[in-house]
Amino acid sequence: MTTPHRSRGVSLVSWNVNGGPWRTHVEDLEVDVALLQEVVRPSLSEAGLEVVPSPDTASWHTTGWKTRPFRTAIVRLSDRVSLHPRPTGDLSDPDRSLLSVSRAGTLTAADVVVDGAVLFTAVSWYATWEHPPGSGELLGADTSAHRLLSDLGGLVNSSRGHRIVAAGDLNLLYGYGDYGNPYWARRYATVFDRADAMGLVMVGPQHPHGRPADPWPEELPPDSRNVPTYHTAAQGPAGATRQLDFVFASRAIADRVHVRALNEPDEWGPSDHCRIRIDVDLPT
Repeated sequence: MTTPHRSRGVSLVSWNVNGGPWRTHVEDLEVDVALLQEVVRPSLSEAGLEVVPSPDTASWHTTGWKTRPFRTAIVRLSDRVSLHPRPTGDLSDPDRSLLSVSRAGTLTAADVVVDGAVLFTAVSWYATWEHPPGSGELLGADTSAHRLLSDLGGLVNSSRGHRIVAAGDLNLLYGYGDYGNPYWARRYATVFDRADAMGLVMVGPQHPHGRPADPWPEELPPDSRNVPTYHTAAQGPAGATRQLDFVFASRAIADRVHVRALNEPDEWGPSDHCRIRIDVDLPT
């Protein structure tokens, strides 16, 4: 492991790796912790890294509109921090010490510890697409995002008193609906409003902490500070227009959390999602 050389806090990266290689692309950022989504079971090439959940014992898949052989995970990348996993189970598990997760693989949590003290709980989460029963058509992911917030309620019992940094691919749009659709704008907004009511503030990435879409997409409001974090195969990194990845932090620590999208074409990486860097200042 490498020990990053920084003067402040703990650094993380959040990244939907799209089932592809990830180790060298997170280690080159010299961060302490990686919050990964759509990651396949780590192989021997990742030997020596601490991964939550353990690849040896966990069921490594995500359930949703179809089951896939990847999931969310948290990886320790430096000796500056320790991870204390928050074990999860499904809703039918009678063990009350487990954090209930509605859909297997969509949420991973671990306390980040420095010098024996828990600084915050890190959460890697992923909102899967859903489809109506009996239909092959995809529905939005806002229902999955609400399930994640319900699951996270196991760590939040008031709007204060918690220290959480939650990041990942929510497959949502912030501040508008697909192609200007007001119905979907309202549905997406309920996720961000509910998080805020729980004491979780959306802290980015937002411009100027990331490259804005250029040319500006017609569907995006002119005053939006969104920065693209996802591209289609036809767009490529330079043509990316939509932000689907977001970072939330407990209101108690939100002013100490700094977020930037690494979304310039030459820093994007091999996935269809860019990497999101998160720096959390230590308390003074």
